[in-house]
Amino acid sequence: MDTIKLNSGHVKMIAHRGLSGLERENTCAAFVAAGNRAKYFGIETDVHKTADGRFVVFHDDDTARVGLDRLAVEESTFQTLRALQLTDLDGARGRADLVIPTLEEYVGICKRYEKVSVCELKNEFAPEDVYRIVETYRGMGYLDHVVFISFCAANLTALRRRYPHVPAQFLLKEWSPDNLAFLRDNNLGLDIRHTAVTAGVVEAVHSIGQEVNCWTVNTLEEAGAVMAAGVDYITTNILE
Repeated sequence: MDTIKLNSGHVKMIAHRGLSGLERENTCAAFVAAGNRAKYFGIETDVHKTADGRFVVFHDDDTARVGLDRLAVEESTFQTLRALQLTDLDGARGRADLVIPTLEEYVGICKRYEKVSVCELKNEFAPEDVYRIVETYRGMGYLDHVVFISFCAANLTALRRRYPHVPAQFLLKEWSPDNLAFLRDNNLGLDIRHTAVTAGVVEAVHSIGQEVNCWTVNTLEEAGAVMAAGVDYITTNILE
Protein backbone atom coordinates (compact mmCIF):
# COMPACT_ATOMS: atom_id res chain seq x y z
CA MET A 1 0.00 0.00 0.00
CA ASP A 2 1.18 3.53 -0.74
CA THR A 3 -0.06 7.09 -0.65
CA ILE A 4 -2.27 8.48 -3.42
CA LYS A 5 -0.26 11.03 -5.36
CA LEU A 6 -1.71 14.51 -5.83
CA ASN A 7 -0.43 17.48 -7.77
CA SER A 8 -1.32 19.96 -5.05
CA GLY A 9 0.48 22.98 -6.50
CA HIS A 10 0.74 25.75 -3.89
CA VAL A 11 -1.65 24.06 -1.45
CA LYS A 12 0.10 22.88 1.71
CA MET A 13 -0.44 19.22 2.66
CA ILE A 14 -1.04 18.23 6.30
CA ALA A 15 -0.70 14.59 7.42
CA HIS A 16 -3.80 13.87 9.53
CA ARG A 17 -2.79 12.22 12.82
CA GLY A 18 0.47 11.50 11.03
CA LEU A 19 0.40 9.44 7.87
CA SER A 20 -2.58 7.56 9.25
CA GLY A 21 -3.46 5.89 5.97
CA LEU A 22 -0.31 3.79 6.26
CA GLU A 23 0.42 3.63 10.00
CA ARG A 24 -1.70 3.57 13.14
CA GLU A 25 -2.92 7.12 13.72
CA ASN A 26 -1.25 9.35 16.31
CA THR A 27 1.74 7.08 16.89
CA CYS A 28 5.40 7.87 16.45
CA ALA A 29 5.37 5.47 13.48
CA ALA A 30 2.72 7.61 11.74
CA PHE A 31 4.57 10.83 12.54
CA VAL A 32 7.89 9.49 11.23
CA ALA A 33 6.19 8.17 8.07
CA ALA A 34 4.90 11.68 7.38
CA GLY A 35 8.22 13.23 8.33
CA ASN A 36 10.04 11.11 5.77
CA ARG A 37 7.91 12.44 2.90
CA ALA A 38 8.89 15.84 1.57
CA LYS A 39 5.38 16.58 0.27
CA TYR A 40 3.96 17.11 3.76
CA PHE A 41 4.17 20.65 5.06
CA GLY A 42 2.83 19.69 8.48
CA ILE A 43 1.80 16.85 10.77
CA GLU A 44 -1.49 17.10 12.67
CA THR A 45 -2.29 15.54 16.04
CA ASP A 46 -4.70 15.77 19.01
CA VAL A 47 -3.76 16.55 22.60
CA HIS A 48 -5.39 15.35 25.83
CA LYS A 49 -4.40 15.83 29.47
CA THR A 50 -4.08 12.66 31.56
CA ALA A 51 -5.39 12.25 35.10
CA ASP A 52 -1.89 12.94 36.44
CA GLY A 53 -1.35 16.08 34.38
CA ARG A 54 0.69 14.80 31.41
CA PHE A 55 -0.10 15.76 27.83
CA VAL A 56 -0.49 12.86 25.40
CA VAL A 57 -1.43 12.72 21.74
CA PHE A 58 -4.53 10.70 21.01
CA HIS A 59 -7.76 11.33 19.16
CA ASP A 60 -10.67 9.66 20.93
CA ASP A 61 -11.82 10.19 24.50
CA ASP A 62 -11.20 6.49 25.17
CA THR A 63 -8.91 3.86 23.73
CA ALA A 64 -11.43 1.20 22.63
CA ARG A 65 -11.25 1.85 18.88
CA VAL A 66 -7.48 1.57 18.54
CA GLY A 67 -6.46 -0.28 21.66
CA LEU A 68 -9.20 -2.87 22.26
CA ASP A 69 -9.12 -2.21 26.01
CA ARG A 70 -11.33 0.74 26.95
CA LEU A 71 -9.48 3.35 28.97
CA ALA A 72 -10.84 6.88 29.40
CA VAL A 73 -7.82 8.96 28.37
CA GLU A 74 -8.39 11.93 30.65
CA GLU A 75 -9.30 9.70 33.61
CA SER A 76 -6.21 7.48 33.31
CA THR A 77 -2.63 8.05 34.39
CA PHE A 78 0.10 8.38 31.84
CA GLN A 79 1.73 5.15 33.03
CA THR A 80 -1.52 3.22 32.51
CA LEU A 81 -2.02 4.66 29.03
CA ARG A 82 1.58 4.11 28.03
CA ALA A 83 1.37 0.43 28.95
CA LEU A 84 -1.46 -0.10 26.46
CA GLN A 85 -0.29 -1.58 23.17
CA LEU A 86 -2.31 -0.18 20.29
CA THR A 87 -3.47 -2.33 17.41
CA ASP A 88 -1.99 -2.14 13.94
CA LEU A 89 -4.20 -1.09 11.03
CA ASP A 90 -5.27 -4.70 10.48
CA GLY A 91 -6.42 -4.97 14.09
CA ALA A 92 -3.48 -7.12 15.21
CA ARG A 93 -1.34 -6.51 18.24
CA GLY A 94 2.35 -7.23 18.45
CA ARG A 95 4.19 -4.06 17.43
CA ALA A 96 5.89 -2.72 20.52
CA ASP A 97 6.27 0.73 18.93
CA LEU A 98 2.50 1.31 18.74
CA VAL A 99 1.92 3.11 22.03
CA ILE A 100 0.43 6.46 22.99
CA PRO A 101 3.09 9.19 22.60
CA THR A 102 3.68 12.20 24.77
CA LEU A 103 3.29 15.70 23.38
CA GLU A 104 7.05 16.09 23.67
CA GLU A 105 7.72 12.99 21.56
CA TYR A 106 5.40 14.27 18.84
CA VAL A 107 6.93 17.76 18.83
CA GLY A 108 10.40 16.22 18.74
CA ILE A 109 9.55 14.29 15.57
CA CYS A 110 8.07 17.39 13.91
CA LYS A 111 11.25 19.26 14.80
CA ARG A 112 13.57 16.49 13.60
CA TYR A 113 11.88 16.37 10.20
CA GLU A 114 11.25 20.14 10.01
CA LYS A 115 7.47 19.80 9.72
CA VAL A 116 4.97 22.31 11.03
CA SER A 117 3.07 20.95 14.01
CA VAL A 118 -0.72 21.27 13.65
CA CYS A 119 -1.87 20.69 17.21
CA GLU A 120 -5.52 20.20 18.07
CA LEU A 121 -6.51 21.16 21.61
CA LYS A 122 -8.96 18.31 21.77
CA ASN A 123 -11.35 18.98 24.66
CA GLU A 124 -11.86 22.13 26.66
CA PHE A 125 -8.74 22.86 28.69
CA ALA A 126 -8.30 25.12 31.66
CA PRO A 127 -6.50 28.25 30.42
CA GLU A 128 -3.46 27.29 32.50
CA ASP A 129 -3.20 24.01 30.60
CA VAL A 130 -3.42 25.79 27.25
CA TYR A 131 -0.50 27.91 28.41
CA ARG A 132 1.44 24.84 29.58
CA ILE A 133 1.04 23.30 26.12
CA VAL A 134 2.27 26.47 24.44
CA GLU A 135 5.21 26.67 26.80
CA THR A 136 6.10 23.05 26.00
CA TYR A 137 6.63 24.19 22.42
CA ARG A 138 8.62 27.21 23.56
CA GLY A 139 10.80 25.07 25.81
CA MET A 140 11.55 22.75 22.90
CA GLY A 141 12.44 25.67 20.63
CA TYR A 142 9.53 25.01 18.27
CA LEU A 143 6.92 27.65 19.03
CA ASP A 144 7.59 29.31 15.67
CA HIS A 145 6.50 26.11 13.88
CA VAL A 146 3.07 25.34 15.30
CA VAL A 147 -0.54 26.02 14.34
CA PHE A 148 -3.04 25.40 17.14
CA ILE A 149 -6.53 24.23 16.14
CA SER A 150 -9.65 23.53 18.18
CA PHE A 151 -13.40 23.05 17.93
CA CYS A 152 -13.60 24.64 21.38
CA ALA A 153 -13.86 28.43 21.16
CA ALA A 154 -12.84 28.76 24.82
CA ASN A 155 -9.47 27.11 24.10
CA LEU A 156 -8.80 29.61 21.34
CA THR A 157 -9.87 32.68 23.29
CA ALA A 158 -7.69 31.52 26.21
CA LEU A 159 -4.79 31.12 23.79
CA ARG A 160 -5.34 34.62 22.45
CA ARG A 161 -5.35 36.24 25.88
CA ARG A 162 -1.69 35.40 26.33
CA TYR A 163 -0.45 34.61 22.82
CA PRO A 164 -2.13 37.00 20.39
CA HIS A 165 0.03 36.11 17.40
CA VAL A 166 0.69 32.34 17.59
CA PRO A 167 -0.98 30.85 14.47
CA ALA A 168 -4.33 29.23 15.25
CA GLN A 169 -7.40 28.02 13.38
CA PHE A 170 -11.02 27.48 14.44
CA LEU A 171 -12.25 23.97 13.63
CA LEU A 172 -15.76 23.77 12.20
CA LYS A 173 -17.98 21.11 10.68
CA GLU A 174 -20.25 23.63 8.95
CA TRP A 175 -19.93 27.29 8.04
CA SER A 176 -22.08 30.19 9.17
CA PRO A 177 -21.42 33.80 8.15
CA ASP A 178 -21.54 34.57 11.88
CA ASN A 179 -18.23 32.69 12.25
CA LEU A 180 -16.38 35.38 10.34
CA ALA A 181 -16.55 37.92 13.15
CA PHE A 182 -15.14 35.39 15.63
CA LEU A 183 -12.23 34.65 13.29
CA ARG A 184 -11.55 38.33 12.70
CA ASP A 185 -11.83 39.38 16.34
CA ASN A 186 -9.53 36.58 17.55
CA ASN A 187 -6.97 36.58 14.71
CA LEU A 188 -7.88 33.02 13.67
CA GLY A 189 -7.79 31.06 10.46
CA LEU A 190 -10.36 28.43 9.53
CA ASP A 191 -10.06 24.63 9.53
CA ILE A 192 -13.33 23.26 8.15
CA ARG A 193 -14.76 19.92 7.02
CA HIS A 194 -14.10 19.59 3.31
CA THR A 195 -17.78 19.10 2.45
CA ALA A 196 -18.52 22.60 3.77
CA VAL A 197 -15.84 24.32 1.67
CA THR A 198 -17.05 26.70 -1.02
CA ALA A 199 -15.33 29.45 -2.96
CA GLY A 200 -17.48 31.92 -1.03
CA VAL A 201 -16.29 30.65 2.34
CA VAL A 202 -12.67 30.80 1.23
CA GLU A 203 -13.12 34.29 -0.19
CA ALA A 204 -14.70 35.51 3.06
CA VAL A 205 -11.87 34.16 5.20
CA HIS A 206 -9.23 35.47 2.83
CA SER A 207 -10.92 38.90 2.99
CA ILE A 208 -9.91 39.20 6.67
CA GLY A 209 -6.34 38.14 5.93
CA GLN A 210 -6.66 34.54 7.17
CA GLU A 211 -6.04 31.12 5.64
CA VAL A 212 -8.31 28.11 5.12
CA ASN A 213 -7.46 24.54 6.02
CA CYS A 214 -9.88 21.65 5.39
CA TRP A 215 -10.31 18.11 6.71
CA THR A 216 -10.24 15.21 5.98
CA VAL A 217 -9.62 14.94 2.23
CA ASN A 218 -8.80 11.41 1.08
CA THR A 219 -9.68 11.18 -2.63
CA LEU A 220 -8.43 13.00 -5.69
CA GLU A 221 -11.99 14.13 -6.42
CA GLU A 222 -12.36 15.70 -2.98
CA ALA A 223 -8.97 17.36 -3.33
CA GLY A 224 -9.88 18.76 -6.73
CA ALA A 225 -13.04 20.34 -5.34
CA VAL A 226 -11.38 22.11 -2.41
CA MET A 227 -8.41 23.20 -4.50
CA ALA A 228 -10.82 24.73 -7.02
CA ALA A 229 -12.43 26.62 -4.13
CA GLY A 230 -9.02 28.09 -3.25
CA VAL A 231 -8.05 26.48 0.07
CA ASP A 232 -4.56 27.02 1.47
CA TYR A 233 -4.16 23.64 3.24
CA ILE A 234 -5.44 20.10 2.76
CA THR A 235 -5.49 17.75 5.74
CA THR A 236 -5.42 14.11 4.63
CA ASN A 237 -4.86 10.53 5.75
CA ILE A 238 -3.43 9.23 2.48
CA LEU A 239 -2.98 11.86 -0.24
CA GLU A 240 0.57 12.97 -0.97
